[in-house]
Order: sequence, then structure tokens, then C-alpha cells
Amino acid sequence: MTVTTSPSTDNACIPTSYSRLIATVIGLQERSLGELLAGVALTPAQLTSDATLLTGPQQIQIIRNALRLVGDKGFGLLVGKRLTPPTHGAMGFLANSSPDLRTAIEAFQEFLPTRMYFVRLDMQTDEQWLYCDFHLALDAESVVRRSILEAISLALLSLIEFILGRPLHEGQLCLDYAAPAYRSLYPQYIPCPIRFESSRNTLLIPLELLATVNATADHENYDMALQQCQLMLNQLPKERATTADRVKAYMLTHPPGQLSEDAVAAAMFITKRTLARRLEKEGSSYRQLRDEIFASLAARYLKDSALSVESIAGLLGYHDSANFRRAFKRWFDITPSQYRDK
Repeated sequence: MTVTTSPSTDNACIPTSYSRLIATVIGLQERSLGELLAGVALTPAQLTSDATLLTGPQQIQIIRNALRLVGDKGFGLLVGKRLTPPTHGAMGFLANSSPDLRTAIEAFQEFLPTRMYFVRLDMQTDEQWLYCDFHLALDAESVVRRSILEAISLALLSLIEFILGRPLHEGQLCLDYAAPAYRSLYPQYIPCPIRFESSRNTLLIPLELLATVNATADHENYDMALQQCQLMLNQLPKERATTADRVKAYMLTHPPGQLSEDAVAAAMFITKRTLARRLEKEGSSYRQLRDEIFASLAARYLKDSALSVESIAGLLGYHDSANFRRAFKRWFDITPSQYRDK
């Protein structure tokens, strides 16, 4: 593993979404978020805001605090298991729109520094394997580096599983550290063979798998979805003082239709009942906000694109276009086709 000190470690550019995920994994509630932020110079309100960005040292300190709270018991594996493509925001759209496995991995390579700048992925091939080498540019103790490597490895494996439609059994994960005390947990999280005390941190992928076609790929559709969601997200207040604004922002950073009310409440470190109560005080509800976003997106797709009604229904998470048509008529009192004609 290459370990150096990054010259830009004081630049705040890491989204708080990963730290919120950490807080969710270790079971913190709104009132106990301060325990995760010891020595970070950040308030719980700042942590729960998408407008907040972290520096490298702040992110590392949050990981240290999490390890102190839960102990070194496979923490990186627990977090990594939750790092599915949708947790990366735009990464979910990239995964869905990548035509094949090679393109998806290349997107992951390009994407990583924009979200976690002290992690770099290099790729090289021989006659049999694609080597995906992980490099960390940070000053941190071994337990922190190990946790990050576990999490990043699982994030890449999750992306690969999404494209393949199954776990990567044929690969091999090589790690440069000695097997930890909880090594028996690894097979529960890592589907392929693991080699510890390696000379490099790398995931080996058989070359013949790289051409695997993404069965759900539709670059044009998902590119349109990403643009429209980003446009709507940019129109939200930068300082989100209301619960409704925070809910909308969270929904817009995930592929449409993939978030439940329970998931949104958990991401805000409150219960579903508390979320409903706060929204009710603002004269709103989760379903109302969801319908507002879906109605706005549907209208934009019909107006600004040539996407079929069936494609739009799929982008919004409707498995049956008839259900989408009924919802659209409830929103606008006309059918999607009539809306487009107007």
C-alpha cells in the first residue's frame, strides 16, 4: 500500500453522507451524534446537512471515534456492506447507466477521488487478470487504514455484483496487513478468496468478466435522470432549515423510487414517527414530498425529452407503467400523453 501525506488534507470536500452512514451503522440517534464528533469541530446539525463538507483529518477523526465507540470488530466490513451504489449519490446513476463491467469499474475509478480524495484506484492488466490497486494518501494508524480498505473493497465488490447480477466468486482480494482477530467474519462479507500480508492492496478480476453487459443499462435515460435530479437539488435552499427540505435533498441524491420512509428517517437519525410528526408541523408528509418530486420529475421528462412513458415510469421506480399513469393523472388531472401534447 502506498501511504503518503496528501498536500490537500485541509481542503473540505468530503461529503458528510459517509459519516452519517457510519452513525447509522453504529446505531447512534440524533441526541447521541455528538459522541461521533468529538474533536471534529462540527455540530450534529452540520453533520446532517448535505451542504457541509469535511476535511480529510475530520473524516479520519470520525472513523477513530466510531472505532472507539464500537471497538475493532470488523467495523470497516460493517460500513462497507452498506456502501451499495445508491449510497454514493450520482454513483448509483453511473452504475445503472454503465454498459458493461469494465466501464462501471472505470467510472468507479474516476468517481472515488471526487468523494474521498485520499483514496485512489489504479488499474492494470496481465493475460488473466484486471488488478484494481487501492492506494491511501493519509496519515493514520493501521486500524483506521484497515477499516477504510475493508470499506472501499466492499464498495467496489458491491458495484461489480450489481453489474454481474451475482457476487464475484472468481476474483481474489489481496490485503497488505496481517489477518485481524475477526478474520472469520471476512467470508460473510467478501465472496472471493482473500490473501493477507500481500505486497499490495488489490482486487483481482478475471478479464473475461469485463465485457459482461449491464442488463439494466440505459445511458441516455439515466443521464437524463441524473441531470434532472441535480437541477432540482440545486433549486433547494442552500441552508436547509426545514425538515421537508432535508427530506427532499436526501431523496434527490438517490435513484428515484429506492428510498422508503423508514430509510429516510434512519438517515436523519430519528424514528419514522418523529419524522412524520416534524413534517406534520410543517404542513407536509413523506408521501406528499415524494409525490411532489415524482410529479416534477415526470413533468420534466415529458417536456424536455423524447423518453417513452414506459421509460419514465421505470426511471421513477414504477414496475408497472399503468400504476405510473394512474399516479400522473392524480397529480395533474390529465394523462402523461395529454400532458406531452399540451
